Amino acid sequence: MNHIEAINCLNAAIDIYTDMGRFTIAAKHHMTIAEIYESELVDIEKAIAHYEQAADYYKGEESNSSANKCLLKVGFYCAQLEQYPKAIEIFEQVATSTMDNPLLKYNAKEYFWKASLCHFIVDELNAKLAIEKYESMFPAFSDSRECKLLKKLLEAHEEQNSEAFTEA
Repeated sequence: MNHIEAINCLNAAIDIYTDMGRFTIAAKHHMTIAEIYESELVDIEKAIAHYEQAADYYKGEESNSSANKCLLKVGFYCAQLEQYPKAIEIFEQVATSTMDNPLLKYNAKEYFWKASLCHFIVDELNAKLAIEKYESMFPAFSDSRECKLLKKLLEAHEEQNSEAFTEA
């Protein structure tokens, strides 16, 4: 199968569907293109761009769950590519949107955890401030194993105690 040709056809379909105002279908095609870039052509930057476009279309159609699914992919790949500020922003955005939903609120701690890890990689002080912010935004995060681990890791890192870091 010629992946480039498939992408060209999907892009043509996206143009048609967006002209028709059918953004959900266009978003699905963007996701398909992103998956091709992700797994077949291994061009993560282009995959990110298509996941972001899909998320925008899904948001416009009030399909927040699908938008968050795309955004989490973007956040994951941004973290892999060491684009930590963007990854942090995305994980915080998804965490904030899920904590207001009774069915999804327990996923928020995972996204705050991922944002905190990205903060930790960038800057220890910002990580501490971010954790405090996440605890005030979402009190259940304070009691989570993830939060407790992060605090122990930060403390060990501050003290430059490699044994405590390993033990945590």
